[in-house]
Amino acid sequence: MSGKLYIVATPIGNLDDISLRAIDTLREVDLVAAEDTRHSQGLLRHLGLHKSMISLHEHNERERIQRIRQELEQGRNIALISDAGTPLISDPGFPLVRALVEAGLEVVPVPGASSLLAALCAAGLPTDHFSFHGFLPHKKAERRTRIEALKRLAGTQVLFESTHRILALLEQIGEVMPAAQLVVAKELTKQHERFIRGDAAQCLQELASDPLLKKGEFVVLIHQPRQQQTDTLAIDSDQLLRRLLQDLPLKKAVKLAVDITGQKKNQLYQRALQINDDNEA
Repeated sequence: MSGKLYIVATPIGNLDDISLRAIDTLREVDLVAAEDTRHSQGLLRHLGLHKSMISLHEHNERERIQRIRQELEQGRNIALISDAGTPLISDPGFPLVRALVEAGLEVVPVPGASSLLAALCAAGLPTDHFSFHGFLPHKKAERRTRIEALKRLAGTQVLFESTHRILALLEQIGEVMPAAQLVVAKELTKQHERFIRGDAAQCLQELASDPLLKKGEFVVLIHQPRQQQTDTLAIDSDQLLRRLLQDLPLKKAVKLAVDITGQKKNQLYQRALQINDDNEA
């Protein structure tokens, strides 16, 4: 009988947030695949566990797939954990899970802590319709293009950001969506947890008032007033494609335009080709 891969959520800060089921799973599995084995050893020691471990991170994940598949086929159970929170959510694991599912092997979720859901439930912004976008591109032009695309989406938009780029992100959000409601959730479940609320300018002012506020990991939530969402959703598809094609390859621009407008991919693709031809003429 084949073993199972357990996707185990671990604490995002407060170690007491780990579930009883997660502890039992980590105790019973034969092997733990961790994003950073040195980091995760601390959690296992806290739980009084001593387990065989292998690393699985963005640089070696595809190399690990074959080994993990072989271990499962030999009947061994494996737990996949990230440095914090739920694996695969802006963390490694997707190529592995997809390969195992395609191979007919069993993948079992063990849910728990998630900074995405923790921020949403306490932000005070609508939760009936939200979209998660992970980390936006590091380059300024690419990031602005993505923010302009977010402006046209309904519901609450959720991003991750690091201490090094949080101010640049908020500045660009302020340029593109000055009236949007923001919640910046900092260091969730940790000692210095903080929720900063207001428009982009107000959030920037509060962060600038205390250098320590800029330290840590951030979840940024964005919500626009309904009237603004209605106005931006009515944008002409040609205008959108022309703007996206300034910074993105044709296929990526078309994919983003499809997501934003809901129009058919083939129609937008043909129109994008025409726009490129016009630009080159």
